[in-house]
Amino acid sequence: MPAVSHIEDEYAAIADYWSPRVVAAANGQYVKLAKAKGEFVWHAHAEEDEFFMVHRGTLTIRYRDREDAVLGPGDFHVVPKGVEHAPMALEEAWIMLIEPAGTAHTGDVDSPMTKSIASQTRHLG
Repeated sequence: MPAVSHIEDEYAAIADYWSPRVVAAANGQYVKLAKAKGEFVWHAHAEEDEFFMVHRGTLTIRYRDREDAVLGPGDFHVVPKGVEHAPMALEEAWIMLIEPAGTAHTGDVDSPMTKSIASQTRHLG
């Protein structure tokens, strides 16, 4: 990983929606970028909180048991561990996630949308 990267270059390297790209690691946490469009699967992360921040567009984090969180550019939100949620973007949104390095992409759900940690880090060499 280069010592200095530019966020626009990293987003430009993302071809598929809902396919996170690890761009940094610090203190056992991964910083991931992703492009989102459409609906993601309902899931929860039993042991990890999940930080979302929007760079472009609008992301809605839907909840079954509480009010949805609607994020625009510059907004961030933390999904508490164990809480079922389903991100959604009607139009393309560019998002950042920060979570422990071992966090499963779709949490407790095995889905065709699931991306392995290896696929999220393969570009790192």
